[in-house]
Amino acid sequence: MTESKKSAKKTSPKNHPLESSARLAALQALERVAKGGAYSNLLINEVVKQGRLSDKDRRLLTEILYGTIARQLLLDYYLTPFLKKSKKVDLWVRLLLQLSLFQMLYLDKVPDHGVINEAVEIAKYRGNPGAAKFVNGVLRNVQRQGVPEITAISDPIKRLATEISMPLWITEKLVNQLGMEETRKLGLSLLEPSHVSARVDTRFISRESAIATLAQEGIEAVASLVSPYGIVAKKGFLAGSSLFKAGKITVQDESSMLVAPVLQVQADSEVLDACAAPGGKTTHIATFLNEEAGGSVTALDIHKQKVKLIAENAQRLHVENVVYPEQLDARTVGEHFRPDYFDRILVDAPCSGLGLMRRKPDLKYQKQPADFVRLPEIQLAILNSVAPTLKSGGLLVYSTCTITPEENQEVVAAFLASHPDFELQPIVANELVQGEIQDGLLTIYPQRFMTDGFFISCLKKV
Repeated sequence: MTESKKSAKKTSPKNHPLESSARLAALQALERVAKGGAYSNLLINEVVKQGRLSDKDRRLLTEILYGTIARQLLLDYYLTPFLKKSKKVDLWVRLLLQLSLFQMLYLDKVPDHGVINEAVEIAKYRGNPGAAKFVNGVLRNVQRQGVPEITAISDPIKRLATEISMPLWITEKLVNQLGMEETRKLGLSLLEPSHVSARVDTRFISRESAIATLAQEGIEAVASLVSPYGIVAKKGFLAGSSLFKAGKITVQDESSMLVAPVLQVQADSEVLDACAAPGGKTTHIATFLNEEAGGSVTALDIHKQKVKLIAENAQRLHVENVVYPEQLDARTVGEHFRPDYFDRILVDAPCSGLGLMRRKPDLKYQKQPADFVRLPEIQLAILNSVAPTLKSGGLLVYSTCTITPEENQEVVAAFLASHPDFELQPIVANELVQGEIQDGLLTIYPQRFMTDGFFISCLKKV
């Protein structure tokens, strides 16, 4: 089923009813993601800013977009028998079929006939009557016959990769690391919608008072079990609350909130956040500092625009007096700061980001095996650069938002092997999180607490 040259050239009519359709917006977003044009989370923000959709339709768009991307390989498997007789299926048609099938299988509130009818209308609008007829035929056949069982896949790892919609090479990697059953739990957990959490600035308001204030605004939140600073939204929009606007809470994942406390920052500490943007951990560190006592955090990023973002977040959260953003490549820290300068250093290193796959499902399709060779080299280079600038007795926290040993345990081991003046320190965390520590290193897998996957280590210069 190909789109004709004539239909490809035609322009969309202005003010067409479908222009305010969540499903058409989802299709357009999926096309951009598939072509490498943007990340899904950024596209959602872009659509929100455009104001084309109602609040209800924005929620539907988010659910369709994330749900379709998260299950893309599984949806393709389900569709394959119905496309075998087709010589060629255009990308946008395949994506329209995927997002429609996602709704038919996973969204109980949307009747199949409504999904199919709108898919047909989108196909007419986006392509031509022939495309509409094809889409209608495929979806009607799926409705009548049902989707194929994954038990038909004989190879157990291929079957698992299909079930959790994970590229085969990543599935194999995780199975080698965690085993089949734990990989299955991890993968299935990533298909669940992410929840939104926020960090409460307890200098201004307690968690209990924050939860009560939010409740008055119709936002239902509960205390995080992972972080003593965290709250988790059960209902409502945290970023639209009065507390967010007043800079008393900020959206941050629960596992990310664990990093700053591990540094054991004192009021007068001189801190370096070597890879700081967008500033979530920087601003958390800053809440433990006191300007009059001489405390400060130097927040670095290699990109000018991201340095500006750190400054804006610091100002919004009322810590600009102790935060000093600076544009600098973290691999050159040793060239710009004197030895034994900082009391505490955080290296929240650039990484593969596999811990973020629930919130950024497109990540898993974009990574390549070569990333796990290149990234550890960068991570080690940053650690080697910052090490001389830490005072004797100072703490260095190395963290990532990924779950792979190459970027985590192996990087720490390589650093310690070449820096005998550093030794591993215990991780400061609550009893729940302590259970995730192995050999002095904390790895939080996404399925454990339905948070981002995260790794944290603490090293002392002795």
